[in-house]
Amino acid sequence: MNLRKNLLAASIATLPMMLAHAAGPQMMAAPVAQTSPQESAGLAAKLANRPSSAGLGMQHGFAIAGQHPGVAGTKITRARHTYNGLRVFGSESVVVTDAADNIVSESVSDRRAGLNAARGVAANGARTGAPDLTPALSGADAIAAVVRSVAPNGVHRWAPQAELLIYPVMKSVRVAAAVNKAEAALNATDLEDVVDHYELAYLVKTRMADSRKRVLYHDTVVNAKTGAVIAQWEALQTVVGSGKSQYNGTVPINTTLSGSTYQMKDATRGVGGTFGGMAITNANHAPESNPTPGTIYTNSTNTWGDGLQYVSGGSTTSANGQTAAVNALWGLMNTYDTMKNTLGWQSLDGNNTATYIAVHVDNNYDNAFFDPNCKCMYIGDGGSSFNNLGSIDVIGHEMGHGVIDATSNLTYSGESGGLNESGADIAGEMTEAYARAGGTGSVIPATGNDWVMGQEISKSGQPLRWMYKPSKDGSSPNAWSSTLKNLNVHYSSGPNNRMFYFLSQGSNASSGSDYYSSYLTKQPLAMTGVGNDKAYRIWFKAVTTKFTSSTNYADARTKMIASAEELYGVGSKEATAVKRAYAAINVGTDVDETTGGGGGTSVERITNGGFESGATGWAGSTGAIGAFSGQTAYEGTRFAWLGGNGTTATETLTQAVAIPSAATAATLSFALHIDTAETTTSTAYDKLTVTVKNSSGAVLGTLATYSNLNKATGYQTRSFSLLPYKGQTVTLSFAMTEDSSAQTSFVVDKVSVLTQ
Repeated sequence: MNLRKNLLAASIATLPMMLAHAAGPQMMAAPVAQTSPQESAGLAAKLANRPSSAGLGMQHGFAIAGQHPGVAGTKITRARHTYNGLRVFGSESVVVTDAADNIVSESVSDRRAGLNAARGVAANGARTGAPDLTPALSGADAIAAVVRSVAPNGVHRWAPQAELLIYPVMKSVRVAAAVNKAEAALNATDLEDVVDHYELAYLVKTRMADSRKRVLYHDTVVNAKTGAVIAQWEALQTVVGSGKSQYNGTVPINTTLSGSTYQMKDATRGVGGTFGGMAITNANHAPESNPTPGTIYTNSTNTWGDGLQYVSGGSTTSANGQTAAVNALWGLMNTYDTMKNTLGWQSLDGNNTATYIAVHVDNNYDNAFFDPNCKCMYIGDGGSSFNNLGSIDVIGHEMGHGVIDATSNLTYSGESGGLNESGADIAGEMTEAYARAGGTGSVIPATGNDWVMGQEISKSGQPLRWMYKPSKDGSSPNAWSSTLKNLNVHYSSGPNNRMFYFLSQGSNASSGSDYYSSYLTKQPLAMTGVGNDKAYRIWFKAVTTKFTSSTNYADARTKMIASAEELYGVGSKEATAVKRAYAAINVGTDVDETTGGGGGTSVERITNGGFESGATGWAGSTGAIGAFSGQTAYEGTRFAWLGGNGTTATETLTQAVAIPSAATAATLSFALHIDTAETTTSTAYDKLTVTVKNSSGAVLGTLATYSNLNKATGYQTRSFSLLPYKGQTVTLSFAMTEDSSAQTSFVVDKVSVLTQ
């Protein structure tokens, strides 16, 4: 093997793909095609064989719910957990697959375990076992019951839906270490949500308007036996809760010329959708109870608006009436560009589907909202509290709801609802920062946004929300508490907004500062931020590839840390900043910045993960370890070069590692560079398989399979949870197989298993 690599060195050393590091964080891929039923069935079968599904019976399964792009070369699939064909609400997997449909990673929110047990009471007091699965009510009965309670004289804007499912009724219990803690001293990680019992239920979605001309969107969980309401939450995602723009001066806007008439449709951003491109329409005072988009704005010239607040009762198509449309189009263009140019994400769904914004909703309407049914936004002109609601941060906020709707779909209630609202605020602020700097480039500027939501639209000058200190609004808390889930989602968003501010901008050590947190007790007391660009990349990766509909604050912390580690490395300053930012809002404990983020709590379980001590700690094809010409190390001088022969070969590196039974986190990470002489874009000729084995060599789980189809410039950091193997000593295996011609090199470095 070494001979072949040395012979190749001269010819491949100068290729661009030999760069040791990628130029920057990975970008999202182009739109993806939805899988066929056969492909979905194949993925479901693969999932059923993974460790996360161990111990589940034949009645358990997976239902593919949706797909969107991942980073280049991957796609994200959301798979709902099922029992006897019925969805288990809030229980799902987020699966990353590569171009060859191999599973790269799986993020899980699992609420299935009790369904596999006989009916009874578990040690934690939960009632286990599946409910009787024969409903006493029909879906129509459930819808009728909800309509009677929500708006008995209302009308449906969208057809109501009723889905029969298994609803886990959750309860919070203290972890063992927090049993004797005072309530006021609890940290978010001191509690865990467990299933109390299961109910056969209907999830009823009603999108109505009542007799008082209010839009009433509700999701209601109805007991399928008795008709009793188990849970209910609002489903309408609100913000309140060259043309002249009202808030931005003269701005460039993209329009379409049709004959001699200009249309306010941007055909360069997004495809398809209701209007064949990103469009701004004139709702022309259609009532809140039944807002219709109306028609696309048109004009005889390409000069729009007067830059002034709309005069109530005036024409919606005059220069004054056009200003609301200018506000909307400029905001929509910048929201699209922020995500595409910096993250590679196209439109709201990642698949570049065009959306639209309807302006002039109702009369004196003091709100704006994203409607998940049309994947569109409605904007009011303002009334007693606000001017026109088309400021850049408000539009970015509502479009942020659209991204969450297309990906993690965080349930709009409790802690997940707060995270949903916070995610929209984050999108609004990052769009504002990008737009204020000119709306170009691949990086979100470190400054430019004001870290308050909706100040421009407020008639009083008071913002809707202060991200850096949420309590300034008089209702939002600055930190997590056990009662956070009981608040309106616009208030429960507060702590996560503050987390994001600290992650980006850092904190202040003075107790009198608005930027101070008493929960930061490690050194330095003023935590260091990582800037807007990195903070947003970490957040966006977590939301799109790891969060599920039931993610709460503690789960968000875990998945944000994993995202930071995948983007910037285990022990990186970015991962440390995530830990500290969440600690600052009472989610997890604080760590010292000077200890690589471990704060003394992380333990490295791998010996010689950087290969600088040669073969020490490793077994198998140890001749693959060295400082060879033709490849470069991720760090230091040595690495493991598996493959690269151009002839039939198999090579394996292994190391045994113990995962403590008391571990609360166990993360395998490694840096991987793949280059190849293969020219195919469809066939995986050469492969590297990463598995976990027991002491007898039996495979306990396959973490990932890479091939010549995954070639990439520079190293990519990969990360996987080993927590399913806690209490075991397992063997990590990197196994390469190469066919008879055309080399593929799998270069591995910086292998780490950190446990806490």
